[in-house]
Amino acid sequence: MAIRDTAHRKLTYEDYVLLPDDGRRHEILDGEHYVTAAPYPRHQAILGELHLWIGSFLRQNRLGRVFFAPLDVLLSRHDIVQPDLLFISNERLTVLKEKNVQGAPDLVIEVLSPSTRRIDEGLKLERYELLEVQEYWTVDPSRNVVRVYRRLGDRLRKEAELAAAAGDRLTTPLMPGLEIPLAEVFQ
Repeated sequence: MAIRDTAHRKLTYEDYVLLPDDGRRHEILDGEHYVTAAPYPRHQAILGELHLWIGSFLRQNRLGRVFFAPLDVLLSRHDIVQPDLLFISNERLTVLKEKNVQGAPDLVIEVLSPSTRRIDEGLKLERYELLEVQEYWTVDPSRNVVRVYRRLGDRLRKEAELAAAAGDRLTTPLMPGLEIPLAEVFQ
Protein backbone atom coordinates (compact mmCIF):
# COMPACT_ATOMS: atom_id res chain seq x y z
CA MET A 1 0.00 0.00 0.00
CA ALA A 2 1.47 3.39 -1.01
CA ILE A 3 1.14 6.35 1.28
CA ARG A 4 1.52 9.60 -0.67
CA ASP A 5 2.99 12.74 0.80
CA THR A 6 0.35 15.48 0.55
CA ALA A 7 2.83 17.92 -0.99
CA HIS A 8 3.95 15.23 -3.51
CA ARG A 9 7.52 15.60 -2.32
CA LYS A 10 9.67 12.55 -2.95
CA LEU A 11 10.64 10.92 0.34
CA THR A 12 14.29 10.23 1.20
CA TYR A 13 16.29 8.16 3.69
CA GLU A 14 16.00 11.05 6.16
CA ASP A 15 12.20 10.58 6.05
CA TYR A 16 12.56 6.80 6.16
CA VAL A 17 14.43 6.75 9.49
CA LEU A 18 11.53 8.66 11.06
CA LEU A 19 8.97 5.95 10.18
CA PRO A 20 7.57 3.94 13.10
CA ASP A 21 9.18 0.68 14.20
CA ASP A 22 5.85 -1.16 14.18
CA GLY A 23 6.80 -4.66 12.98
CA ARG A 24 5.69 -3.99 9.41
CA ARG A 25 8.00 -3.60 6.44
CA HIS A 26 8.42 0.01 5.37
CA GLU A 27 10.05 0.80 2.03
CA ILE A 28 10.41 3.87 -0.17
CA LEU A 29 10.23 3.31 -3.92
CA ASP A 30 10.79 6.25 -6.23
CA GLY A 31 10.08 8.56 -3.30
CA GLU A 32 6.78 6.97 -2.20
CA HIS A 33 6.20 5.12 1.09
CA TYR A 34 5.01 1.49 0.92
CA VAL A 35 3.99 -0.66 3.90
CA THR A 36 3.45 -4.41 4.01
CA ALA A 37 2.39 -6.71 6.82
CA ALA A 38 4.60 -9.35 8.37
CA PRO A 39 5.04 -12.42 6.15
CA TYR A 40 3.20 -15.73 6.48
CA PRO A 41 4.90 -18.89 7.85
CA ARG A 42 5.21 -20.50 4.37
CA HIS A 43 6.89 -17.33 3.08
CA GLN A 44 9.41 -17.57 5.92
CA ALA A 45 9.96 -21.32 5.40
CA ILE A 46 10.78 -20.75 1.71
CA LEU A 47 13.02 -17.82 2.57
CA GLY A 48 14.77 -19.93 5.21
CA GLU A 49 15.45 -22.73 2.71
CA LEU A 50 16.92 -20.31 0.18
CA HIS A 51 19.08 -18.70 2.86
CA LEU A 52 20.35 -22.10 4.01
CA TRP A 53 21.24 -23.22 0.48
CA ILE A 54 22.95 -19.97 -0.48
CA GLY A 55 24.60 -19.48 2.93
CA SER A 56 26.05 -23.01 2.94
CA PHE A 57 27.36 -22.56 -0.59
CA LEU A 58 28.98 -19.24 0.28
CA ARG A 59 30.53 -20.65 3.45
CA GLN A 60 32.34 -23.22 1.28
CA ASN A 61 33.14 -20.98 -1.68
CA ARG A 62 33.72 -17.54 -0.13
CA LEU A 63 32.20 -15.58 -3.04
CA GLY A 64 30.41 -12.94 -0.97
CA ARG A 65 27.74 -12.49 1.69
CA VAL A 66 24.02 -13.26 1.92
CA PHE A 67 21.55 -11.32 4.10
CA PHE A 68 17.82 -11.54 4.83
CA ALA A 69 15.23 -8.94 5.81
CA PRO A 70 15.04 -6.71 7.62
CA LEU A 71 18.12 -4.94 6.28
CA ASP A 72 17.91 -1.46 4.79
CA VAL A 73 19.24 -1.19 1.25
CA LEU A 74 19.70 2.36 -0.02
CA LEU A 75 19.52 1.99 -3.79
CA SER A 76 19.25 5.74 -4.36
CA ARG A 77 18.22 8.89 -2.50
CA HIS A 78 14.55 7.99 -3.13
CA ASP A 79 14.70 4.16 -3.05
CA ILE A 80 15.12 2.34 0.27
CA VAL A 81 14.12 -1.33 0.26
CA GLN A 82 14.25 -4.38 2.51
CA PRO A 83 14.54 -7.33 0.12
CA ASP A 84 13.65 -10.75 1.50
CA LEU A 85 17.13 -11.99 0.61
CA LEU A 86 20.15 -10.38 -1.02
CA PHE A 87 23.63 -11.38 -2.12
CA ILE A 88 26.64 -9.09 -2.32
CA SER A 89 29.74 -10.42 -4.11
CA ASN A 90 33.22 -9.94 -2.69
CA GLU A 91 33.92 -7.44 -5.48
CA ARG A 92 31.07 -5.20 -4.27
CA LEU A 93 31.38 -5.57 -0.48
CA THR A 94 32.18 -1.85 -0.24
CA VAL A 95 28.40 -1.19 -0.47
CA LEU A 96 28.04 -2.94 2.91
CA LYS A 97 28.18 -0.31 5.68
CA GLU A 98 27.78 -0.59 9.45
CA LYS A 99 24.03 0.20 9.50
CA ASN A 100 22.84 -0.62 5.96
CA VAL A 101 23.73 -1.40 2.36
CA GLN A 102 24.45 1.66 0.23
CA GLY A 103 24.16 0.59 -3.39
CA ALA A 104 22.73 -2.23 -5.44
CA PRO A 105 23.23 -5.83 -4.30
CA ASP A 106 24.30 -8.29 -7.00
CA LEU A 107 21.23 -10.50 -6.43
CA VAL A 108 17.87 -9.62 -4.88
CA ILE A 109 15.24 -12.25 -4.02
CA GLU A 110 11.62 -11.44 -3.19
CA VAL A 111 9.11 -14.09 -2.04
CA LEU A 112 5.74 -13.02 -3.42
CA SER A 113 2.63 -12.72 -1.28
CA PRO A 114 -0.88 -11.55 -2.17
CA SER A 115 -0.14 -8.13 -0.66
CA THR A 116 3.28 -7.65 -2.34
CA ARG A 117 2.96 -9.42 -5.71
CA ARG A 118 1.97 -6.35 -7.75
CA ILE A 119 4.79 -4.23 -6.32
CA ASP A 120 7.43 -6.99 -6.45
CA GLU A 121 6.65 -7.85 -10.09
CA GLY A 122 6.08 -4.25 -11.17
CA LEU A 123 7.59 -1.26 -9.42
CA LYS A 124 10.39 -3.16 -7.67
CA LEU A 125 11.42 -4.88 -10.89
CA GLU A 126 11.56 -1.45 -12.57
CA ARG A 127 13.56 0.12 -9.73
CA TYR A 128 15.98 -2.84 -9.46
CA GLU A 129 16.52 -2.64 -13.22
CA LEU A 130 17.10 1.12 -13.20
CA LEU A 131 19.35 1.00 -10.13
CA GLU A 132 21.67 -1.73 -11.45
CA VAL A 133 20.79 -4.90 -9.57
CA GLN A 134 22.45 -7.67 -11.60
CA GLU A 135 19.92 -10.42 -10.96
CA TYR A 136 16.42 -10.58 -9.48
CA TRP A 137 14.44 -13.68 -8.47
CA THR A 138 10.70 -13.57 -7.72
CA VAL A 139 9.63 -16.64 -5.79
CA ASP A 140 5.95 -17.56 -6.20
CA PRO A 141 4.71 -19.82 -3.35
CA SER A 142 1.23 -20.10 -4.87
CA ARG A 143 2.62 -21.81 -8.00
CA ASN A 144 5.95 -23.19 -6.67
CA VAL A 145 7.74 -21.23 -9.38
CA VAL A 146 10.75 -18.89 -9.49
CA ARG A 147 11.16 -16.24 -12.19
CA VAL A 148 14.79 -15.33 -12.85
CA TYR A 149 15.65 -11.91 -14.28
CA ARG A 150 19.26 -11.23 -15.33
CA ARG A 151 20.93 -8.04 -16.46
CA LEU A 152 21.55 -7.78 -20.16
CA GLY A 153 23.05 -4.37 -20.86
CA ASP A 154 20.89 -1.79 -19.10
CA ARG A 155 17.86 -4.10 -18.68
CA LEU A 156 16.78 -6.96 -16.43
CA ARG A 157 15.45 -9.61 -18.81
CA LYS A 158 13.35 -12.60 -17.78
CA GLU A 159 15.76 -15.45 -18.36
CA ALA A 160 13.78 -18.36 -16.97
CA GLU A 161 10.67 -19.51 -15.16
CA LEU A 162 11.61 -22.54 -13.10
CA ALA A 163 9.16 -24.94 -11.43
CA ALA A 164 9.44 -27.38 -8.56
CA ALA A 165 7.09 -29.80 -10.37
CA ALA A 166 9.50 -29.96 -13.34
CA GLY A 167 12.44 -30.82 -11.08
CA ASP A 168 14.15 -27.53 -11.94
CA ARG A 169 17.19 -26.21 -10.09
CA LEU A 170 18.10 -22.58 -9.45
CA THR A 171 21.54 -21.54 -10.68
CA THR A 172 23.25 -18.21 -11.17
CA PRO A 173 26.45 -17.07 -12.87
CA LEU A 174 26.99 -14.89 -9.79
CA MET A 175 27.68 -18.07 -7.76
CA PRO A 176 29.13 -20.66 -10.19
CA GLY A 177 28.40 -24.18 -8.99
CA LEU A 178 25.33 -23.30 -6.91
CA GLU A 179 22.37 -25.58 -7.67
CA ILE A 180 19.23 -25.27 -5.56
CA PRO A 181 16.55 -27.94 -6.15
CA LEU A 182 13.22 -26.14 -6.15
CA ALA A 183 11.43 -29.23 -4.82
CA GLU A 184 13.36 -28.76 -1.57
CA VAL A 185 12.74 -25.00 -1.45
CA PHE A 186 8.97 -25.44 -1.79
CA GLN A 187 8.63 -28.61 0.34
